[in-house]
Amino acid sequence: MSKKRLPVYSYDKSIKRALVVVAHPDDVDFGFAGTVAWLTNRGVDVAYCLVTSGDAGGDESSDTREDRIATREAEQTEAAKEVGVTNLTFLHWPDGRVETTMALRREIARVIRTHRPNLVITQSPERNYERIFSSHPDHMATGEATLRAVYPDARNPHAFPELVREGFKPYTVDEVWLGGVAPTMIVDITKTFNQKYAALSKHVSQVGHRKGLKKMLKSWSRMTAKRAGMKKGKLGEGFKVVATN
Repeated sequence: MSKKRLPVYSYDKSIKRALVVVAHPDDVDFGFAGTVAWLTNRGVDVAYCLVTSGDAGGDESSDTREDRIATREAEQTEAAKEVGVTNLTFLHWPDGRVETTMALRREIARVIRTHRPNLVITQSPERNYERIFSSHPDHMATGEATLRAVYPDARNPHAFPELVREGFKPYTVDEVWLGGVAPTMIVDITKTFNQKYAALSKHVSQVGHRKGLKKMLKSWSRMTAKRAGMKKGKLGEGFKVVATN
């Protein structure tokens, strides 16, 4: 029995603002940057929320934690510009120790109420047993905390009454796209792949030493596009679409 082809997303102008919530600098660029560029190229106002600043990143430097934070935040800021994003919030949770706590839910809900996005893009809270490094515990905790912040926290005035007192009015997100596991939709990033690669290349501390990075990204994107039955040479990023209304 052949697998059902996944639909390819077609922009209908309903998305005016989007918020991307990820655990670490470079997560968005490995995972969703082609889609972010696709959206910003159509005038969508996209903002980033980074739960950590990558202070426990996998490089072998002997920099202090403070220097590593400064480096990685600067890299992410430059990477974001490559895909049309200038609004970044760093929550400064400790890298490698992210848990789905009420405190994290509150801070993500605060960002949602601030940016008021139609769409939230985040990491999957499900473990990917086929590609274990996409299931970093921080990724899964961030995805789960974001989903809980979307529903019920951001929309419920009684969830965190202190946010209302601070002027952050409740807000309902229309839709969430989860990256990483069991996609139900593909975004065609063929025309924005070079922006994605340019963004990821800004993370010199993490990928500056890696050979064949572009080839690897294209291989992943081709496999994703193939799941939608797209023509040879097409590139895609996949998401599980979650309606929230």
